Amino acid sequence: MTSPSISTRLALRSGAGWLASATPDVVDEFLGGLSSNALLALPWMFEFWALPHQLAPEGAWKTWVVMGGRGAGKTRAGAEWVRAEVEGSRPGDPGRSRHVALVGETIDQAREVMVFGESGILACSAPDRRPEWEAGRRRLVWPNGAVAQVFSAHDPESLRGPQFDAAWADELAKWGRAEEAWDMLQFALRSGEEPRQVVTTTPRNVPVLRHILDNPSTVVTHAPTEANRAYLAKSFLEEVHARYDGTRLGRQELEGVLLEDAEGALWTTAGLEALRIDAPGRLSRIVVAVDPPVTGNDTSDECGIVVVGALTEGAPQEWRAVVLEDASVSAASPDRWARAALDAVRRHGADRLVAEVNQGGDLVEAVIRQIDPLVPFRGVHASRGKVARAEPVAALYEQGRVAHLRGLGALEDQMCRMTARGFDGRGSPDRVDALVWALTDLMIEPSRAWVNPRMRML
Repeated sequence: MTSPSISTRLALRSGAGWLASATPDVVDEFLGGLSSNALLALPWMFEFWALPHQLAPEGAWKTWVVMGGRGAGKTRAGAEWVRAEVEGSRPGDPGRSRHVALVGETIDQAREVMVFGESGILACSAPDRRPEWEAGRRRLVWPNGAVAQVFSAHDPESLRGPQFDAAWADELAKWGRAEEAWDMLQFALRSGEEPRQVVTTTPRNVPVLRHILDNPSTVVTHAPTEANRAYLAKSFLEEVHARYDGTRLGRQELEGVLLEDAEGALWTTAGLEALRIDAPGRLSRIVVAVDPPVTGNDTSDECGIVVVGALTEGAPQEWRAVVLEDASVSAASPDRWARAALDAVRRHGADRLVAEVNQGGDLVEAVIRQIDPLVPFRGVHASRGKVARAEPVAALYEQGRVAHLRGLGALEDQMCRMTARGFDGRGSPDRVDALVWALTDLMIEPSRAWVNPRMRML
């Protein structure tokens, strides 16, 4: 079998976009117009079958990061990119690159995933272009003389000496010696006119990945696990969604979202995942807390609306709380956020609606009572800064006295950006503010009143 020419490859690539949504008649007409050679080569034309995130972006770039959830097709994207780099128009013709570094976390993982895996280089290669594996030298050799060497990120020094014009780094975010291995790889990418590299990884908040993403010469494509569902076992999807949907870990491992814990954050991803539960159990009280936006138009900050329940029996150190829902709304008018908060009160049978009134004063309560005059309402004033108010609540989490249900990803993102210096993120931490008000009402102030009865709330 002979692979098609570059012109045929380009024609197939340009046709793939519209063909995916074409009618059967159009598909039949398209396939009927291909030559026998093109039809035989079609299974090996990744441009024809690829998902959008699996194709290298156009333009000048040094590093392409393919970031996605588990099973999103990242390995296939890396393997096919290597093929596209080293293969020429015909099996013996040179490609763009001739010396490639394949770097995995370990030698075994690089060999078993990147080379011999179901989506690895050998499985993706057409018979007339399939490289030979030289086990003793840990390298692949193509019919046109191109060579790809396998390296372990655990041994950065092994990258000192060789030089390459292309590289593929797989699952970089979990490399044990990521900074050192990445630095050595950059020094080794010094061959050819424009050496380039692809990084395929599930995102993790590690410095090396953040630095790569911040580099102006980096381009990124992204996809969740669901993007590749046609090639994944139904039972796998059902299991991982049942276990991880609505969790911060699920956002990372399934949605492929880079979750950043700010340095010195009051909460961390690991800490929040350790407090995850599936059901709230018995609760003594439920509170809906609201942090209204300063203004009420399309450019407003979000209105934080968080629902928290607590079991407050026995001594305060025995009390436990559960965050039940993040019902926050974006760009909210007063009427919209008030109705959203009152809907949450009714949905959960809450005992009280708590709202910060620093900005709106009596207007906040007036807006709420226009809709529901009888709702139990308490206005709270912020006499201290956000961090000072949040620290006692963070202490409850450290003591393991607050748990989270699923579906709180946006709230948890803000929590992991809240530091002792302030909020290390965009806008205002409205969801965190609402959380703090709810737990202050349920746990902090009642426990103070328990210790000092004179502080007991009316």
